[in-house]
Amino acid sequence: MEGQGAAPDPQLQQFIEVESQKQRFQQLVHQMTEVCWDKCMDKPGPKLDSRTESCFVNCVERFIDTSQFILNRLEQTQRTRGSFSESMSD
Repeated sequence: MEGQGAAPDPQLQQFIEVESQKQRFQQLVHQMTEVCWDKCMDKPGPKLDSRTESCFVNCVERFIDTSQFILNRLEQTQRTRGSFSESMSD
């Protein structure tokens, strides 16, 4: 049975990765929308006043900054652990 040990199709792997990234992005947008809506929207109306619009802009920018900071910190932690694991296995 040669099929069991064969490597997965690279195009399929690429498709799965792209779809996973899309899903993560959609979840992030949904979470950001929920957080900023709860924080900034006092009472829905036909248009945003300048204070509410400013709140949304600041909320989204802080959400993005925080997400980027966390992502960078996780990558840094993985690199540190990876080099630590490699030195332990030598």
